[in-house]
Amino acid sequence: MSLEDHRQIPIAEPALGSEERERVAEVLDSGMIADGEEVRAFEREFATTCHVDHGVATSNGTTALHTALRACGIGEGDTVLTTPFSFVATANAVRFCGAEPVFADVDPETYNLDPAAVREAIEIRGGDVDAILPVHLYGLPAPMDDLCGLAEEYDAVVVEDAAQAHGARYREEPVGSLGDAAAFSFYPTKNMTTGEGGMVVTDDEAVADRAARFVNHGRNEQYEHVELGHNFRMTNIAAAIGRVQLKRLSRFVRARRDNAAALTEALADAPVDPPTVPDGLDHAFHQYTVRTPDRERLVAHLDDKGVDTGVYYPTPIHEQPAYEGVDERFPVAERAAEEVVSLPVHPGLAEADREAIADALALYPTQ
Repeated sequence: MSLEDHRQIPIAEPALGSEERERVAEVLDSGMIADGEEVRAFEREFATTCHVDHGVATSNGTTALHTALRACGIGEGDTVLTTPFSFVATANAVRFCGAEPVFADVDPETYNLDPAAVREAIEIRGGDVDAILPVHLYGLPAPMDDLCGLAEEYDAVVVEDAAQAHGARYREEPVGSLGDAAAFSFYPTKNMTTGEGGMVVTDDEAVADRAARFVNHGRNEQYEHVELGHNFRMTNIAAAIGRVQLKRLSRFVRARRDNAAALTEALADAPVDPPTVPDGLDHAFHQYTVRTPDRERLVAHLDDKGVDTGVYYPTPIHEQPAYEGVDERFPVAERAAEEVVSLPVHPGLAEADREAIADALALYPTQ
């Protein structure tokens, strides 16, 4: 099959099947479509997958991150150190708590927080930091040993933004089990989906209890509201999808890794830098993100050959209009934002799709 005859290959493609439909139909038939026992079961099962004791389901990844920070005690006037190279929700969640997001630059190879830059940013502020919020960007775990060590040194909590990292592992341990709490997203493009949805996971029972109250109007009992809270609840409909997806997660991630390996092989002679995966880390490949100083040319070439691409993220958070008060510069993140582009790596790629992407890359001119 020629490239001209092949389908347009999408950058993302949710893998939903008959079992998800059947489970949703069962929930609809039950009449119990809002928060309930289906959600409780999904919370338990997802927590077990992350090797932690507690899960609290939420309405989306942003509310999960907001909830995780609040449940870890982050509030008005606190300082949270995070990355400028992420989706804006990472920093927005900090602001929703009334705290201040403070940024540190990223590693040029992994695009995750650079521990040396984190230490410098903390020391500039006289050691004033209440939380460190690493992002496991594109599905690659952040350098958690160093970051957790810094958090311990400066008496800060660690909340993992694992929105893109379902199935990733750091030195044999799943992400989500490495800090005081973690937040996941189940948006349709993620490694597993509930349509929309999120999850807070933690080993700390007190954190889990605060999170569960916060997402349910601050309730202890049905009509006893002991604190201010939101309606951030997940529905039984979403949880039913999530429970099926969770059973398939390891297969999804294995397919993503296989597709990533094929892409790396196809890029062997291309003037493009493939992703870096440090020793001891298992990348979940939410995105397969390459780097090139001539991104527009690569995007145009692949588009012409029927291969979709995505740029995540073309504008660092500190350069967004909503963050115009941030005066600091982060040159590594800023340059990465100009040069990264993601290629299709999702489990929906057939062998013919992988071959078509390889053929397209083989035709990419070196000059």
